[in-house]
Amino acid sequence: MWVSNISAKGFRNLDVDCQELSQGVNILHGKNAQGKTSFLEAVYFCSFGRSLRAVSDRELINFDQTFAHVRLDINKDDYATTLDAHIEKFGSKTKKGLALNQVPIRHMKDLFGRLLVVMFSPEDLRIVKAGPYERRRFMDMEICQLSPVYYADLKEYHRALKQRNALLKILQKDKTQQDCLCIWDSQLANYGKRVMAARAKFIKRVDIIAREIHATITQGAEVLTLEYAPSVNDAENYLASLEKNHTRDIAQATTTVGIHKDDINFTINGISARYFGSQGQQRTAALSVKLAEIEIIKQSTNETPVLLLDDVLSELDGSRQHFLLEQITNLQTLITCTGLEDILLGMKNHKIIQVSQGRMA
Repeated sequence: MWVSNISAKGFRNLDVDCQELSQGVNILHGKNAQGKTSFLEAVYFCSFGRSLRAVSDRELINFDQTFAHVRLDINKDDYATTLDAHIEKFGSKTKKGLALNQVPIRHMKDLFGRLLVVMFSPEDLRIVKAGPYERRRFMDMEICQLSPVYYADLKEYHRALKQRNALLKILQKDKTQQDCLCIWDSQLANYGKRVMAARAKFIKRVDIIAREIHATITQGAEVLTLEYAPSVNDAENYLASLEKNHTRDIAQATTTVGIHKDDINFTINGISARYFGSQGQQRTAALSVKLAEIEIIKQSTNETPVLLLDDVLSELDGSRQHFLLEQITNLQTLITCTGLEDILLGMKNHKIIQVSQGRMA
């Protein structure tokens, strides 16, 4: 799977009519704040229907525009498709739409898998040492690409969670509606157990592959382990865990247990990488996980994803740079940089794209 052409108008500062891309490595070169990251963000948006960085879709539209449009030509198994993404301002509101070969995509679950993408940015290097939210987002975004069912379950879970939390606020003043909690407890337990099962299976696969990659990078000196750390220890006791915490949940007006509190434990040689790992160890662990993500997509779909590398090389030392670039020779890569290092120019099948004020040359 690879993107042969991209057009982008009004998306951030981009003004790209039709940029042809190489099936190999595309080096987006230019000074800071010229649109290199926005270029990657546009591709990511077409894959997930949302931005990796923006809080709202409205932020993606250029200040001087009311409309943003991105179009990608995607090649898969010698078959070409066109994926369009539109975002438009309507007063204080924003509307977005996506289409495949000009046929509207009605549900977001139908978008996932159309363009498989792995994004690796300096922020991803924080996956080990950042808070649990970053690790939950990593799980959710990657599993959604592989399973539309997971996306549907996750969406229903968060819908029920919102309703339950709203009821908890009411119960702080009016306890007469407490019996209604059982309705939302049942829904959360139902969807929560499904999400837990998918997350546990995914992290087990990541652990096996990332451990091998990490051992290769460290020449066998370190053993990386990933362990799924659910908020509810036993899925079969999910409902009981919610019921047990009714008093505390009402007092805090929020649901204190559930998949929205899950985490991943990273250990290196049996020691917590988050709290005791060096910066180099944490970055190596993050790199191993991202490369494992690519392998899992290959195994699950028989497709190679498009790899988006946003200024990652500047965050890695020489040996890790070489290792990363050696692993990506067989998939399309879009990589941003401010300087054309020899390590990039030495790569086979590369194309240099100059980026300046949102335009490509």
